[in-house]
Amino acid sequence: MRVYQTNEIKNIALIGSAGSGKTTLAEAMLFGSGIIKRRGTVEQKNTVSDYFPVEQEYGYSVFPTVFHVEWNNKKLNFIDCPGSDDFVGGAITALNVMDQAVILVNGQYGPEVGTMNAFRNTEKLQKPVIFLVNQLDRDHCDFDTIVNSLKETYGPKCVTVQYPVATGAEFNAIIDVLTMKKYSWKPEGGTPVVEEIPADQLDKAQELRATLVEAAAENDENLMEKFFEDENLTEDEMREGIRKGLASRGMFPIFCVCAGKDMGVRRLMEFLGNVVPFVNDMPKVKNTRGEEVAPDSNAPTALYFFKTGLEPHIGEVTYFKVMSGTVKQGDDLNNVDRGSKERMGQIFACAGANRIPVDELKAGDIGCTVKLKDVKTGNTLCAKESEQQFDFIKYPNSKYSRAIRSVNASDMEKMMAALQKMRQEDPTWVVELSKELKQTIVHGQGEFHLRTLKWRMENNEKIPVVYEEPKIPYRETITKAARADYRHKKQSGGAGQFGEVHLIVEPYVEGMELPTVFKFGGQEFRMNVKGQEEISLEWGGKLVFINSVVGGAIDARFMPAILKGVMERMEQGPLTGSYARDVRVIVYDGKMHPVDSNELSFMLAARQAFSAAFKEAGPKILEPIYDLEVLVPADYMGDVMSDLQGRRAIIMGMDSEGGYQKLVAKVPLKELSNYSISLSSITGGRASFTTTFSSYELVPNDVQQALIAAHEAEVKDED
Repeated sequence: MRVYQTNEIKNIALIGSAGSGKTTLAEAMLFGSGIIKRRGTVEQKNTVSDYFPVEQEYGYSVFPTVFHVEWNNKKLNFIDCPGSDDFVGGAITALNVMDQAVILVNGQYGPEVGTMNAFRNTEKLQKPVIFLVNQLDRDHCDFDTIVNSLKETYGPKCVTVQYPVATGAEFNAIIDVLTMKKYSWKPEGGTPVVEEIPADQLDKAQELRATLVEAAAENDENLMEKFFEDENLTEDEMREGIRKGLASRGMFPIFCVCAGKDMGVRRLMEFLGNVVPFVNDMPKVKNTRGEEVAPDSNAPTALYFFKTGLEPHIGEVTYFKVMSGTVKQGDDLNNVDRGSKERMGQIFACAGANRIPVDELKAGDIGCTVKLKDVKTGNTLCAKESEQQFDFIKYPNSKYSRAIRSVNASDMEKMMAALQKMRQEDPTWVVELSKELKQTIVHGQGEFHLRTLKWRMENNEKIPVVYEEPKIPYRETITKAARADYRHKKQSGGAGQFGEVHLIVEPYVEGMELPTVFKFGGQEFRMNVKGQEEISLEWGGKLVFINSVVGGAIDARFMPAILKGVMERMEQGPLTGSYARDVRVIVYDGKMHPVDSNELSFMLAARQAFSAAFKEAGPKILEPIYDLEVLVPADYMGDVMSDLQGRRAIIMGMDSEGGYQKLVAKVPLKELSNYSISLSSITGGRASFTTTFSSYELVPNDVQQALIAAHEAEVKDED
């Protein structure tokens, strides 16, 4: 394989809904370019892309697959991304690393919620888009309806470049209005027969070409002037206009193929090779210092590692993009993130499970290597003279969580090691060791996402595991002021222990004034503030600690011990044992002994005094509330709203977006535990949602009583 220069390389992500045929398209491309000698199928479990056992088990893509084709003296790098929303991390990775997106649309169903999600991700990252309608041989395929739907959703930037002469079982030809040719295939597909457009299709083709010419001209002033003069452009001029329109997201060309029959695939690759922008035509990536880094093969070498695969008999296969410079076999590079050194052994051009050895790769190219010592996903390797570092991939928040434990307690350490390895493959698997909940929590994008993790743990790692409902990180607070005091006294021969603390607790809100006077049981307590400490708690909220002791009743040197005692009780609230927050504590009096008083005595006294006061201060439980955004077909809106109302949701608003209804609500985390399963069941998998933490709010009284009763029963069982 020859070495390709930066201006000969194009990087393209294949994204779209599950079932839109991305893996089949990848197979046809690899076959058409000669990388493979025989096309596999998803059904036969022998495709280049879906080669992991879990993918073959489920018949779905789980991991993004990197491959390349050589076409017309250009190298086209692709990443075939999983279509399921549960595996959106693969698409996010690909869109950040690649320069162009081809969004596949299922010819039978048209644009789906997965199509919308894919487009929204390209919008966030400002990536060029080509729509590719696939599966034109399906019985219910209506190409014109699909095009109209795309235009209604994404506007007039959607421009038809190809259309099928017929769809369904009769599909075997397309009209290309860029080349103004008809492409037809024999039943076995492959290389097309190219001929003139027949008379019965000419008017439609000319009308669509006129629209395409105008759209291409709009992206370049010189082309626009020529268009006004001649009302036409040459094919090369149109290519130039389309290229600029793609790069600026000024147009979204619509193509069509039947990847399963290998029809239209070669023409698609021809367009990608001739028209799609090269690596050096695209906006430059910024490093962690915010500086733009050009893909210059003469600059110092910098590699960004965006994916790790764990393969049997090989171990870690790490995939990288050459951000600048040239990487060669045997290069010694520095790991900027981990402070270690690495030697690049063999480097490969990627073709799924197949790897083709190469001597070097230039800036902008994609490659992989094996047997690196200390490189993790997201790391940057640089030449000695380079100080580049990259961290530009941001993954979405998790949507589904479960507590995980090994069936055999002796396997816990092995399970944790396996979880960390798997997270290298898919960073949207998030592992949390919760000290608060006393559980190991795995977070993912959906039930299927975590089911896949469990399958791999049990089948690949041979570690049986169970999922459990994760506990909810409740918080406790108070709703009124209360006073308490406690004397800790202990005498056991020799030096004793003595400390007495009088304190007041009250709810804390930002900006509240310093305390002056309190009344309890007809008695007035005046405060003389001598010092204040405001502590931002690691679990959220604040503790404000005020020293209002006068007359030397408690020596100042004991105040840190009193604060420590209060903090210890804040970590275990009296209602459910959850963290407490948003409390102001005023220590106003106490007693000490000239011999027996020490830090331990005052810490213990403070703990008991704070606990007693907290219980009298109208304690309440707070629960985490999340902002929920659901994209749902209009037909299912009523059912989705009914389901949310049963989850104690507050509907904040509704809108329409891209042919779907967008519903915004606030929902308690407790009610979101199985929401991904429920939403999929209600809508037949045609809806999607995102969640973001909003705030902590008081739980309803009936919920609070149930939580307290459950906690008391749990404590009793432990005793």
